[in-house]
Amino acid sequence: MDQLLYTSAIDAEPLHRYRKGGYHPITLGDCLKNGRYKVLHKLGWGGYSTVWAARDQSEKAYVAVKVSISKRESDRGNRELQVMKELASIQPRSQHVMRMLDNFDLEGPNGTHKCLVFELLGPSIPDTIYARCRDGRLPGKLAKVIAKQALLGLDTLHQQKIGHGDIHTRNLAFTMPCMDDIPAGEFIEMLGKPEIGHVRRSDGKALEPGIPEYIVRPASSSYRTNSWSSSYPIKIIDFGESFLPTSVPRTLHTPLPVRAPEVIFRDRLDYHVDLWSMGCMLFELFVGQPPFDSFLITPTILVGQMREMASDALPERWQDSYKTMDDRIIGEISGPALQEWLEEMYFDGERNEDLTKEDIVRLGQIIGRLLRFEPSTRASAREILNDPWFRE
Repeated sequence: MDQLLYTSAIDAEPLHRYRKGGYHPITLGDCLKNGRYKVLHKLGWGGYSTVWAARDQSEKAYVAVKVSISKRESDRGNRELQVMKELASIQPRSQHVMRMLDNFDLEGPNGTHKCLVFELLGPSIPDTIYARCRDGRLPGKLAKVIAKQALLGLDTLHQQKIGHGDIHTRNLAFTMPCMDDIPAGEFIEMLGKPEIGHVRRSDGKALEPGIPEYIVRPASSSYRTNSWSSSYPIKIIDFGESFLPTSVPRTLHTPLPVRAPEVIFRDRLDYHVDLWSMGCMLFELFVGQPPFDSFLITPTILVGQMREMASDALPERWQDSYKTMDDRIIGEISGPALQEWLEEMYFDGERNEDLTKEDIVRLGQIIGRLLRFEPSTRASAREILNDPWFRE
């Protein structure tokens, strides 16, 4: 289908993805699962789903409903559901991993869609920094609290050999005070009046059954940051790339700057991929940016930067693949080592510095235990949590 056939004034999910195998058309006020979940606003969208704020009419609670695309070419939706069910069975339940409350299938004109119902959470780390941190990074002591909580959540996953597959700061979110007693109208007002853009066909014909009547702009994150407090714990969210040890995918779509090298080299994957990403995320939590470039980065350039930062050498089994990467000529390694770069970025003279030189040295040592090419040699989340620096 010509993706320019349909247009809307709202810039959100691509309209050409509303087709067989794609998104399900949602209208505000829709009631899902036999009327149980009433859709109130859109929270966001991605390549594989749209996410909606809804009222659970049965439990009298506000929830987030993730409606996946119906395409069967990958088993992402099934993997995510399996992981969330496994996590729900673990006792005691982790404070730092988001909870699935319900799941159901939704039949529509574009196919059958897996729907996962989650607790409603607050702002992500980047949203919080944008709204509350003028110098573009978290206060060091708060970053340390968040890092420890993220490690606790990751340890819960890894004790079951579950891989999250997409560890980065946008997938950490603060919890929020309970809003279940707030009337629906007031709740919608907090999110901001939904902004809609009617969908039109460029040829003037009527919309097909699988096309939504209108697109909704996602709610601003400001309502979440307005209700936020740094005393609320964080949770790991978005398990769209997650996997059990019995259903490991061939590849992952983690953002390139935090992507583990075994993904780039198409090696066998397991939950150790998260430990490399956690090392990158720890760097970003304290410094305000990942250790590796995020602008115009390519796999070859990234691997070159990894060699500068990693605590071990590139494994022999990846050497030939590295030599054949051809999107740039591989030059001599000349960038700063991990510790030097961490200190240069933290003590830049422009932003608040509430951690000492010793803190940053010890942080660099911790990150170095995670940024190891050989997956099996990376320190586990539990080992990092047992480091004296995190126990102080």
